[in-house]
Amino acid sequence: MSNLDRQAVPAVCGGRGFVVAEPVRELLTPRHVRLGESTEVRRLLPNLGRRMVGAWAFVDHYGPDDIADEPGMQVPPHPHMGLQTVSWLHEGEVLHRDSLGSLRTIRARELGLMTSGRAISHSEESPRAHARFLHGAQLWVALPDAHRRVEPHFQHHTDLPTVSAPGLTATLILGELDGTASPGTTYTPIVGADLALAAGAEARLPLEPDFEYAVLAMSGSAEVDGVPVLPGSMLYLGCGRTELPLRADSDAGLMLLGGEPFEEELIMWWNFIGRSQEEIAQARADWATGDRFGTVHGYDGPPLSAPELPATPLKARGRVR
Repeated sequence: MSNLDRQAVPAVCGGRGFVVAEPVRELLTPRHVRLGESTEVRRLLPNLGRRMVGAWAFVDHYGPDDIADEPGMQVPPHPHMGLQTVSWLHEGEVLHRDSLGSLRTIRARELGLMTSGRAISHSEESPRAHARFLHGAQLWVALPDAHRRVEPHFQHHTDLPTVSAPGLTATLILGELDGTASPGTTYTPIVGADLALAAGAEARLPLEPDFEYAVLAMSGSAEVDGVPVLPGSMLYLGCGRTELPLRADSDAGLMLLGGEPFEEELIMWWNFIGRSQEEIAQARADWATGDRFGTVHGYDGPPLSAPELPATPLKARGRVR
């Protein structure tokens, strides 16, 4: 998914200097952003006070939206570099097209994982005949320097492994949890899991103490380490945890995001993640001239134009604002 803000603001993130080394309970509130005519997202990362969780650098939550009489999601072709996009749905479907020729319909609890590497472009749209409701999350994972210029590729996994406990089913999106691993390709120590809690459930989820974590609330009423989380909010948890207490008052859906703190300092501007002003400016120029990012065929509409670069220099600094 694209960052469609026409006044794109650079986010400086990465580096271990601002990692919280002990368990915390920091509730992050979203910023509301319009994507086209029919979709509004709640943007949790980058946030005013926190830019990353492990290698997770961008988190949008949307829906559930009633799109029975609407076109639904319509995100025109746009570029990416230096990151992976993760498409995750609880309801509905999204049609993915990219400049490699990939054409896939991603459905609920299927993993759509696009690794941009040096350069790729894609579009996302609700199919012409689509389900009534659309509900999901779109996330980005920053690629480390050693892998950020890999050849672009797309993966679609329809059958993901699960970890179960009484009242809890955890579906592995990326990385490993409790000895179970996702088939999705990763480039840093990371975890992403979809947590389905039954009403009245109480569970403890095993964690890695060297990872930092956050939990995104998707639906229902739940408590994470004793903190109530409402749908569309995210609780940052810091590091140093070996387990995470969960409780649900109703059926609830959560997403666990975590990973080793990302050591490198980054610049995230529009739909690019880079390391310098020159690199971001070159990517913008290449998209404008039709170089490097390829062409998305089959989308009914023109590609997105990049916003203007800010007047102030782009510099990589730290993880928090």
